[in-house]
Amino acid sequence: MFANSVVVLDFETSGMSPDYGDRAIEVGAVKIVDGIMVDQFQSLMNPNFRINGFIEDFTGIDNQMLSAAPDCEEVMQKFHEFLGDSNLVAHNASFDKRFLDAELAAIGARYSGQFACSMLLARRIYQQAPNHKLGTLVSYRNIQHEGVFHRALADALMTAKLWLAMLDDIGDQYQCWGMPFKMVTKLSKTPKKSVAKVLAQYRLEH
Repeated sequence: MFANSVVVLDFETSGMSPDYGDRAIEVGAVKIVDGIMVDQFQSLMNPNFRINGFIEDFTGIDNQMLSAAPDCEEVMQKFHEFLGDSNLVAHNASFDKRFLDAELAAIGARYSGQFACSMLLARRIYQQAPNHKLGTLVSYRNIQHEGVFHRALADALMTAKLWLAMLDDIGDQYQCWGMPFKMVTKLSKTPKKSVAKVLAQYRLEH
């Protein structure tokens, strides 16, 4: 499967880790097929407990909004169907993967795709960026946005645009177009100083 056909996802959560009882409170995702955004998914998720004021201020999601939202389990059933067998992308993917794994485990479901981290890839492709936070990279790459961050669908949309921009830039800079997802995940784990060498070798072999 190619790197330009993925589901890009983002969770807003009640805290930092499901290991401490935190739950997802919103999920947003964008489905990309052959480099085109073809579908999206968004829903608040009721964790059935009150979130704290810091999370309310950080996300703009309050307890009243969550009390009216469907339960996490109901949302995740639908989101599992949305994922299908797609490969997955998130910015700081280790965070989102923990919550995806935990929320799907709660309904006895799993996903079959592989995960890639747009932040790790950006550290290799945009080594001169001031930092590799999503908002910084969006500005660094001059990607149009609505100025809304820390809501799940808005962040998923920005990550999707960043992901496609990075694939374009890899193509333009290294003449490596149409890369498979597996190669991009390998690249995201390559030492920064070796990125050009690895891509040159890939180009020779393909």
